[in-house]
Amino acid sequence: MSTSTPPRPYRPEHAEQAAELLWNAVSTADEYAATELVLRLLDEGTAPESVLLDVIAVVQGRVGEEWAANRISVAQEHAATAINDRAVAAVSVHPSARTTATRGRITVACVDGEWHGLPARLLAETLKLRGWRVDYLGAQVPTPHLIAHLHSTRADAVALSSSIATRLPTAHAAITACQAIGVPVLVGGAAFGPAGRYATLLGADAWAPDARTAADHLAERALPRPQPGHQQFDDLPHLADQEYTMVARNSASLVRSVFTALEDAFPAMRSYSDLQRERTGEDLAHIVEFLATALYLGDEELFARFITWTAQILVARGVPAHSLPPALDLLARELKDFPRAVRILQAATNTLTTAPFTAAGYNA
Repeated sequence: MSTSTPPRPYRPEHAEQAAELLWNAVSTADEYAATELVLRLLDEGTAPESVLLDVIAVVQGRVGEEWAANRISVAQEHAATAINDRAVAAVSVHPSARTTATRGRITVACVDGEWHGLPARLLAETLKLRGWRVDYLGAQVPTPHLIAHLHSTRADAVALSSSIATRLPTAHAAITACQAIGVPVLVGGAAFGPAGRYATLLGADAWAPDARTAADHLAERALPRPQPGHQQFDDLPHLADQEYTMVARNSASLVRSVFTALEDAFPAMRSYSDLQRERTGEDLAHIVEFLATALYLGDEELFARFITWTAQILVARGVPAHSLPPALDLLARELKDFPRAVRILQAATNTLTTAPFTAAGYNA
């Protein structure tokens, strides 16, 4: 580091106060206040890694929670995320964050279709602070372009980020492709499930729940380079029944069929505005996409968690959660010849009907 002042020791109460100040700035779309705050923290001697992970990352988590609770709009969520991204940029160019690369080279990227780039950028900046040479490729990186980059840079490892579970089939392809050219893969993000269960299933070389843990893991031991033939798609034998392929290929027609039949199954929909009907169609598309992902992974719990989360989101927006079971039942009828899909849908319906959604009309 170029500064002669040693970083101030991390104190949880200090980070909590700073995070509250940053939240006040980003929640009011005050980019200047947010940037001035992080620069002041750094000038006062707070370690750059602490600013990134104990302040900015914490506030970004709160942004997601506030959106889910319908206390901020999508536009406000986007604005807050953009300001946090600028705050990260301010940290990255501060004199205290300037380091010399003393370790190897790592590529950090989001899987194709994953547009939540901030977690990956936080990891990239943290790894730079730890002495790695980092190529940060950003959000939505197509796998062929990722592989071309790896061929040209001879990276020691790839860190792949994904927040949305529906990107896991794509993540699997990316993991396999990286390993096929001898580059090990560390993955992270909410998409990979509780305790990284899907990271293991999809054959990643390592998993970390957050940027600090990922950096610690890479500092402790190098990821071994995969041998040829290390990862094959037949590691998911349940895909032989073709249910995933059929649901994924026919997702648009499934959404149309369920949407058309839903007016009779859920009469309240007849009075929906055009915007409400559009949102219903979007919700159905997400349901089918998550169903396909659950079929790919062979994990009905993933779909049940998504449906429970969706019910909570709907209730927060004034839509009764009891609108979901009719849609799931109609989808099960459309897929009556697909036993795994029907089991997943029935399990999710059972989860909904036993959940304490009193605001949605259950257990009243």
